[in-house]
Order: sequence, then C-alpha cells, then structure tokens
Amino acid sequence: MLDCSPYSDMRLKSVEREGNILSLRLNKGEQRIVPVSADCVRVLYSQGEFSDDAAKPCITKLPSFSDWSYTEDEAYVYLDMPALKLKIDKESNCFYYYSADSQLLFRERAKRSKELKEIPVYSLNTKEAQKEYVDTSDGRKEVIRDAGRIQTGTAYQTRLNFVFDDDEAVYGLGQHEEGYHSIRGNCIYLNQANRTIAIPFFVSVKGYGLFVNSCSPSIFNDGCEGTYFYTEADKEMDFFFIGGGSPDAVIKGFRKITGKAVMLPKWAFGYIQSQERYETQKEILDVAAQYRKRGIGLDCIVLDWLSWPDGQWGQKSFDEKRFPDPDAMTATLHEENVHFMISIWPNMAENCENVKDFEERDLLLPGVHIYNALKEEARTLYWEQAQKGLFCHGVDAWWCDNSEPVCPEWMEAVRPENAKNYEQYCKSVSAHIPAPYMNAFGLYHAMGIYEGQRKSAPKKRVVNLTRSGYPGQQRYGTILWSGDISASWDTLRKQIAAGINFCASGMPYWTIDIGAFFVKNGLQWYWDGDYDDTAQDPAYCELFTRWYQWGAFLPVFRGHGTDVRRELWNFDRSEAPFYDALLAANKMRYSLIPYIYSLAGNVYLNDGLIMRPLSYGFTQDKNTYDIFDQYLFGDNMMVCPVTEAMYFGKEKKEGGYKRKVYLPLGCDWYDMYTDKKYSGGSTIEADAPLDKIPVFIKAGAIIPMTEPALSVAELSDDITIHVYPGADAGFELYDDAGDGYDYENGDYSIKKLAWDDKKKVLTVNGAECGCKTVIH
Repeated sequence: MLDCSPYSDMRLKSVEREGNILSLRLNKGEQRIVPVSADCVRVLYSQGEFSDDAAKPCITKLPSFSDWSYTEDEAYVYLDMPALKLKIDKESNCFYYYSADSQLLFRERAKRSKELKEIPVYSLNTKEAQKEYVDTSDGRKEVIRDAGRIQTGTAYQTRLNFVFDDDEAVYGLGQHEEGYHSIRGNCIYLNQANRTIAIPFFVSVKGYGLFVNSCSPSIFNDGCEGTYFYTEADKEMDFFFIGGGSPDAVIKGFRKITGKAVMLPKWAFGYIQSQERYETQKEILDVAAQYRKRGIGLDCIVLDWLSWPDGQWGQKSFDEKRFPDPDAMTATLHEENVHFMISIWPNMAENCENVKDFEERDLLLPGVHIYNALKEEARTLYWEQAQKGLFCHGVDAWWCDNSEPVCPEWMEAVRPENAKNYEQYCKSVSAHIPAPYMNAFGLYHAMGIYEGQRKSAPKKRVVNLTRSGYPGQQRYGTILWSGDISASWDTLRKQIAAGINFCASGMPYWTIDIGAFFVKNGLQWYWDGDYDDTAQDPAYCELFTRWYQWGAFLPVFRGHGTDVRRELWNFDRSEAPFYDALLAANKMRYSLIPYIYSLAGNVYLNDGLIMRPLSYGFTQDKNTYDIFDQYLFGDNMMVCPVTEAMYFGKEKKEGGYKRKVYLPLGCDWYDMYTDKKYSGGSTIEADAPLDKIPVFIKAGAIIPMTEPALSVAELSDDITIHVYPGADAGFELYDDAGDGYDYENGDYSIKKLAWDDKKKVLTVNGAECGCKTVIH
C-alpha cells in the first residue's frame, strides 16, 4: 500500500502577543491576526517574510487597536474583542468568527482552510518581444504575441476556503455584466475588463463582510468545487473580516480600511451630456446652447477621444484646427453654468510628443506605449502633461478612459468564455504589469490625477469618470461607469443588477451609458445592439426613455454612446411622447438635488451609499434577497425601473402599462406620484406609463425637493420638505460651498429635520419648521 504523508502544515506550534498583533506560528509558516477595530480583524499568512503595507495601495494607514485579549486551551485559541470573537482550532487552524453575543457569523472550512502555493513571478524581456497592432473600438492596441520572460521574484497563489449558511445571501465583488443577484452559487472571475470592475470584497446579509487585500486577479467560487476565494499572485494571504451587525455598518468598516469617499462638486449630480463623439469646438458650444434654448437641465458636456491632433493618440493637447481657442470655449460654457469634461488615455501613439518624455525617463510599461502608473514619477509626469496641455484651458473634469489598459477579450473575433478570458488576462497583463498588481492600474492612475490636481488647484474638486475601479479609489474623486455595453432590454435588466452589486461593494459613485454605448448589431462580438435603425425605430426610443428615467435615479446621471446622437431632442418623434418623458425625468432629477446632495454628504460623513440593495435596508425580509430590478435610493426612496417593452417592438408586453413591484416588509409605502399608501410585504401592479418610472417612498420619510432649473448652480434655495407620515422620521439636509475641500475642515451645514408622527410636527434643528412643507 502507498504511504500516506500526514498533512500537518497548519498545526499550531505557538501563540504569542506581539504588541497589537497575535502571532500564530504553524508547522509551516506564520499567521498574524491584527485587530483593527472593535469589530474588524485582519489576517495575514505567509511561509516567508511579510511585506510592508506601503506596497499595498488599497488600504490607508490603519489605526492601532489594543482593546483585545486572548486565551487558549488544549484545543483552541480564543480572541476576544468588544464586538467580535474568534475561535481558532489548533489542529486544523480553522477560524470561527462570532458576534459579541456569540452568534456564529462565518467559518472557514474545517480542513486546509488557508492554502499557499509559491510560484515564480516574471517580467517581459522587451528585447525578444514580437509586437503587432490591432485596431479596436477602444483604439489601436499594441499586442505582444511572443516574448521571452525574466524571473523577478516569487509570490503565492492563495486560497481561503470557507462555508456559507444554506440560505445566506451575499453581495458585492464589483460590477459584472452577467447581472448576478446574490453572488451565491456562482464562479466569478475578478479581472478588470471593459465591462467588468473587480472589487475583492463581499457583504453578507448576516452583517459581516470579507475584504481580500490583493491587487492580483482573483476568483470567487461557490459551487461543486467548494466555496473559496483564490488570488493569483500575492506576497502573502491578506484579508480583513469586518463585523458590524448590518450591511451598512460593514460598508463603514470597509471605508475605515480603504479610506473615505471624497465629495464630488455639486454640479456633478446634474445631467452630463456625452456622445461618441463631439468633433469640434463649435459643435460643443452649439449643443450646449441648444440645451439652454430648449430649457433642458445640463451641467456638463464631454469631449470624447480625438481631442488631440490627428494621428497622435493619447497626446494631452487640443487639435488647433478643430479647437482653435479652448480657453474661449470653456469660458463660454462656464458663463452658462456648463462644465467641461475631457477624455484622456494612458496609452499614447509612438509619434506623439507626450510619449517621448516617458521614453526618455524609462517611465513606460514594458513592451507598450502605456505610462507606468505604478511609479510615482510617471504619475507626476502624466499630470504635468495634462495640466500644461488641457487643465490650464479651463477643463473641469476628467474622463480617464481605458484605465484597464490591457483588455485581451476586446481583440477576439468571438467572445471568450470567462475562464478562458481570465487565463488570457493573467498572461497578457503580467507581461506588462507585475503579477501582484495586475488589477490595480486604474487605482494608481486615479491616484495620480487626484494628487496632481489637488496640488495645482486645491479649491477645485476632482471629478474623474473612469472605467476601472479598485478598493481605495473612492479616495480620489472617481465615478465608475459600466463600459461599452449594447442596447437591449436584457442588457438593461442586467445593468441594474450590476450597478447594485457594484455599490454593494462599498463604492458609492456609479453610472452607465444611458441607452447603451452600442445600438446597432455590428461585426464585432461586443457590438451587438438590437436596433439598427437607432432613433428612427420607436422601439429603441422606448428603451432609451426607460434607460434615461433609470439614469435620473443613479448616483451620477450621464448619457453617452455611439451609433446615434444622444441629445434628447433626437428622440422627439410622432409615434409617442418620448421627448416629453425625457424632459420630465430631467426635471425630476434637478428637483431632487437637495435630497441627492444630502445623500452625497452622508457618503462622506457617515460612509453611506446612495444606491443600495433592498436587502441592505430590509435584512429581515428574505423576499428582498433576490430582487435586483428594484433598489433603494438612499434610505427612503425605492426605485423600480421599467425593464421590458410596453409600447413597441417584438418583445412588447401585453396587458397594460404596469410592472410588478414588491414592497418590503417593515413599513408602509407611498406611490411618489399619487400618494396612494400600500402595506409592506405585498406585491402590487404599479402604474408605469411612458412618462413615469415607478418610485415609492417609505412611510416615515422626509424628502427635500426644489423647483427644477437649467443647472445645479441655478437651483433655488427655497426648498420644500415633503413628509410621508406613518412613523417618526429624520433626515440630515446637507449643504456646502459645492466645490473645494473646505468641507474636510468642517465647513458645511447640516439641518436636522425631524418628524414627530404622533404630534404631526416637523422641526429643524429642534425648532418648529418655518419652511414650505407638504404632508402627504
């Protein structure tokens, strides 16, 4: 018979407290448990040396926490913290995580709960690289087809094995176009892509979260092969277990580790008009003027790619022929309270002036003409070029496109399977970016833009619309969007779920291309829209209208795309009042700015979210766990987008203009349009005519609103407070200067609104409210 070598790597040899670290020495390697707060603990595991936190860009400097103790007996080690307890099996090294009242929250697999495999790490031998160029809708790409590799060190593939409860719902892991609801039962590949944003963090309805502090590609799996979190290449296993007792408390814990989300300028919550693409200075000014002439709210217009001279992709300067006087252009826009956003790229053409500066200082990624954002010197140079060529001309905001600069599936003739794409991503990206940092390019890129602008213009808030995100990026004024999606009702449905899970991952600011980027059905696999006749097809106009209505209830409200112009008047057709419905949604957005900006204030002050899964607000109502075509907009408002055709097209629903809506248990609900009151825990058929998106308000809610205007700057200070009786209510009405960073020093105002449902009295900061009030 074969000899069996006993597996004893994880057996505990000794336990010792070293300052604020509990060190567990194993038969092979060491684990460190670092209590971070009363309900959060960090776990590290290595079979060699531990790395320095300075090399880990996701986390901020962690506070020292010493209010904990440990004991042990023959079988277990026990760690006691004020709001979290751990039990560690000495034989298997399996960890059990308990709440303060000893309820089991989470446990690792009983055998081999933590696994490490040492692997070599390579860099590209640029002298042997064979390169070719591929034209894609994302620009011209440099592709390394063959190259030698040089070993530069070693890393670990890591795997944390664990067990969920059977009925446990779990959310997060970023944005995935498959439209996952609870991530349970899925294998999810966390690699950055055009339509994917990888965030290695999930949250359970049981009130805990797991953040894996890794910048490498990773895999979450919950299926027949087990339940685990795997990372591709790390210096050690490193994760945070965050308690808290509720999803919102977990998000707060996540931000304590990865940093606060900074405030966006107030104008960024108005409408942002973009398309692929405005080609001249005159065109941009004409479109903005038309918005003003028609009385449509607009706060920003966007210049997509090719602002640069022809043939100089990525050059950070204006083409003088098409943009002869950018200072005058931005000045004219600013006079009308319209801000200017411009697209910039990390990749540059070989013949442009910008790239020569990087070449001379060896600040490009190996083998490609993409600046090396992982180097501080390169980030500084990139900002200096952006400041000299663009920012000095009155640019207000950045669109950092292609911030996952190596995206192999976009060059394939047929869409690859997710597993194959993950494999190709790891191979392609590791040729240019060190394997332990493959997912973090966008984080470093955003860091450079933020730090550069704050030094150059400390009184101007950074706005960075970008396509690749990672934990910590909320510190840098970023808005994430969902990439180059295609127009269909199925895509719309899945995008709602994608956005909910992205925000459930602790990232507050997200948006989409309203109406989808691709509308027609093209040759490439990703250019697969359903509407070749675009705005001439009323079926697409209906889809666009429903998408726009949904966009008005997102953290950031933005239209963009190709194949058809996206200005609202292009949807003014005789078949149905699409244009009127779009105008109504635009006005609704501007009316809600006092509410929305207060939600943004809550994001900064209290680490809140704007877009939330229903389950985050109603954890006790299991009916909410799998609903992903409805969501909470703040605490008080439930948005229910229309996700199927009702008027035009082959997919048209028969039987009236209604959609099913589930009203969560625990409170009554008001129809926002009719004030009709419904009991929670019921499913209704909500009216959904073309000009309305179903929205419901919690009983016991306060919603501040104002009259709509052409821009956020022109909104009246005369706010109407809408009260929805049924329970005592409170709301913090936040405001500040709207720009600059004085709010970080406490320069903001909060009016504490309170509704006494028994007395039917509304107070502001403890005094009876003298402002206009509507009791519903």
